[in-house]
Amino acid sequence: MPLRIGLVGIGKIARDQHIPALVANPQFELVACASRSAKVKGVDNFIDLESMLAAVPQLDCISICTPPQAHFDAALLALRAGKHVMLEKPPAATVRQIQLLAEEAARRHRTLFQSWHSRYAAAVDRAKEWMHDRTLVRGHISWKEDVQAWHPGQQWIWEPGGFGVFDPGINALSVLTRVLSAEVCVSEATLEFPQNQQAPIAAQLRLRTTKGVDIDAEFDFRQEGEQSWDISLATTTGMLKLSNGGGTLEIDGRTLHGDASLAGEYPRLYQRFAELCTRGESDVDVRPFQLVADAFLVGERVIVAPHHI
Repeated sequence: MPLRIGLVGIGKIARDQHIPALVANPQFELVACASRSAKVKGVDNFIDLESMLAAVPQLDCISICTPPQAHFDAALLALRAGKHVMLEKPPAATVRQIQLLAEEAARRHRTLFQSWHSRYAAAVDRAKEWMHDRTLVRGHISWKEDVQAWHPGQQWIWEPGGFGVFDPGINALSVLTRVLSAEVCVSEATLEFPQNQQAPIAAQLRLRTTKGVDIDAEFDFRQEGEQSWDISLATTTGMLKLSNGGGTLEIDGRTLHGDASLAGEYPRLYQRFAELCTRGESDVDVRPFQLVADAFLVGERVIVAPHHI
């Protein structure tokens, strides 16, 4: 019997990725959606999660796709109603919130899947395998995209708790922490805040592994033309490059796996969620979130030109 799922937050990411992945997966039945301003054909629609849970108590799980500022209250409500929960990234507005949700899920023996969709890009696991027995000597991340194309008219991303350029940047950090065997921390950061916004439009980070290797990261929301989602890792025995957000893998300039699309990420994400729900297990890794929080803690704040959505 498929898992009966409710989707909360019907925005661009829900329509582009979550709904198609759910419709194509026989392990799920999309039963209901909750949104203040949107509806999905063929399912029951509600104005909020509370109404959904009251009207459709037979739901097995909830997938939350709202902006991160709303994740904690929604996830807590769903867990207390006995539902398994999947969170779109970023997982919450604060690190403490996701820790409390993990504790709540454990107490109630429910699944909490604090998802990182870029970890499910086509070439990430192969990159992890290649890096396993190699010695890193340096690394570089270039994660640059046009915010107008990917977040059109979304003011929430510029508000406190909206992450700004770290909304995509955290994807790079989720891939990095998946691929490397050594842990990393933030040693330096510069955050560029538009004069009229409360979240950064660009950031430069110096990360350092526990083995003393530096990794530089550049995040920018002002990219025009070709978008850049690249991670380069130099080792003593070769150079690895992940591009297209983890979809393409090159070793010493030779392409071993190429997938320029993101089409497989969310189907694999929901496959993982189904497995977790069936086993009654959770999957929570806060390391990418902690790195973003630490960048805000140690980063130098620079004011730049205003940005208008």
